[in-house]
Amino acid sequence: MIVVHHLNNSRSQRVLWLLEELGLEYEIVRYQRDPKTMLAPPELKKIHPLGKSPVITDNGIVVAESGAIAEYLIDTYGNGRLIPPAGTEERRRWTYFLHYAEGSAMAPLLMKLIFDRVETSPAPFFVKPIARAIAGKVKGSYILPQIAMHLDYLEGELGKSEWFAGNDFTAADIQMSFPLEAASARGGLDASRPKLAAYLKRIHSRPAFQRALERGGPYELLK
Repeated sequence: MIVVHHLNNSRSQRVLWLLEELGLEYEIVRYQRDPKTMLAPPELKKIHPLGKSPVITDNGIVVAESGAIAEYLIDTYGNGRLIPPAGTEERRRWTYFLHYAEGSAMAPLLMKLIFDRVETSPAPFFVKPIARAIAGKVKGSYILPQIAMHLDYLEGELGKSEWFAGNDFTAADIQMSFPLEAASARGGLDASRPKLAAYLKRIHSRPAFQRALERGGPYELLK
């Protein structure tokens, strides 16, 4: 039996969605973030030494990292579903976006989250203006332009086809959902990029996406 070690408001929501799209049976073991640090609890280290989510176990096999989990589930249980045929341009794009999601797209979004917290975290009165000035400078000169560059790039890619790997929905779209949800929540993604906005509406309307939300529980990125 596949077991998803599911951390609230995390990338493991994508794993639930992929499992629902594949129609696989699975169990959920739930973990809650520390409300102060927002880090995963130490119990996750009993499953994987890094103590992070997502991670799944399947008949004694432990698989971590979103992209690796997606590839494992597709290779083991997909039977050709949610992946383009080998040797095609669509397959090349599938592989690219499966890894681009975490390798490139999430980096500036994570940096923005960190520097947003620098700006708003409690600090001595004589330190706070300096911290805010530094955070604002880094965000304005590097982080926000990087996010805008990626969003412009992705808007253009969706001008080529309805989904990221081509005209069919695939696991690459599930993988790409998290950076786009994060960008919508805190990275400036709005109706000014209509193809990305429409893409989010399409994935939210998928029955498997809705079932995954029901199984996974509240998902703050959608607010």
